[in-house]
Amino acid sequence: MSTSDLRSLLDDVPDTLEIVLRREPSWSPVMEAWRDAAEEAAEALAAWRRHPSLAAYAVYRAAQDREDAALDTLRQTHTSRTSVS
Repeated sequence: MSTSDLRSLLDDVPDTLEIVLRREPSWSPVMEAWRDAAEEAAEALAAWRRHPSLAAYAVYRAAQDREDAALDTLRQTHTSRTSVS
């Protein structure tokens, strides 16, 4: 499958705006979402380093983007909880 085929396929998947956690959430589902995303990104990076390819790099970049988005959400959540009006 080519990169453009994969991109086209993924563009057609609707976003349900749901978060799926790999383990039972502790005190903060947002923190757990970031931890899960960080673990997935680290695993994808390791896989890409072991077997470099365009597909492996695409998987790594997608995982890294999810981690970045989760971290942004975590920061926003933390800021909104500590801000004083």
